[in-house]
Amino acid sequence: MTIPVEAEGWRGTALFDLKSILHAMRHRDVCLVFGYNTAVFNLLQRVRHIPLVINMDGIEWSRKRWGPTRQAILYVNERIACIVGHHLIADHPEIEVYLRRKAPARKISMVTYGADPVEDADPDIAARHGLVAGDYLTLICRPIPENSILELVRGFSAKPRGVKLALFGTYTPEQDPYHRAVVDAASHEVVFVGNVYEPSEVAALRFHSRLYLHGHTVGGTNPSLVEAVAAGNPVIAHDNAYNRWTAGEAALYFRTADDVDALLDSVLEAHDLLGKMGLAARERHASEFTWKYVAGQYEAIIKKFVENGDAK
Repeated sequence: MTIPVEAEGWRGTALFDLKSILHAMRHRDVCLVFGYNTAVFNLLQRVRHIPLVINMDGIEWSRKRWGPTRQAILYVNERIACIVGHHLIADHPEIEVYLRRKAPARKISMVTYGADPVEDADPDIAARHGLVAGDYLTLICRPIPENSILELVRGFSAKPRGVKLALFGTYTPEQDPYHRAVVDAASHEVVFVGNVYEPSEVAALRFHSRLYLHGHTVGGTNPSLVEAVAAGNPVIAHDNAYNRWTAGEAALYFRTADDVDALLDSVLEAHDLLGKMGLAARERHASEFTWKYVAGQYEAIIKKFVENGDAK
């Protein structure tokens, strides 16, 4: 079913969520909600005793890019979700610890994200983007400061590498000062690929990448990092508890641009080490991030509410 809205931005998102909730309320089924940004609307389901399982999707209100007003709105909705949700999903152990300060532990479960393993891919897809299979690195994320893109680009561009760095996403240096800083810092070996939306194409570009760079500093388990380990990518990741739990021994960790420079010096041509990291990535994916495992956990949670009927 398609639920159209004409408004854009936050108003459009809020209107879409409200319409979706009103449509879902025609049924008495368990409602699985991804995100708490408009949890105030879920009060409508709660008063009708419709079971609500809410994936809390990181600590969204803490992201500085929203500004104080929107951060406050998100914080209030997070608190509402903790109250109205009959069960809360944390996507990372650190998020589970955080939620236990907001809600009873008995109604919180930790269920991460999944990704399909990538075992093979057409190298011609990389060639269509001006890349040679095995001779480029990837960086896939929104171009915002909290994703450490500037540090990664500066570290990579500190000297000639003999490989390309492919940056995905839309960069508008004429409009955004941060984008301008990234572009200015980039060496001639940095390739701005733009947006790639076709999942099979993204999977192929990941598969043929020598290394994946991941600079996310907040947000629990990041789907892009999960997809990287599913593709067997060795990783250089920002050093924080979120990334260390997700990537484990598949990654080396940085804090500064100088760290990135030093890590690239040590690993780019260390093929044995890259092979071990790639194997660790596949083992980490198989242990935690397969869709069978993730979906099975969701199924078990939802079944409890289906068997119990209405939630009081």
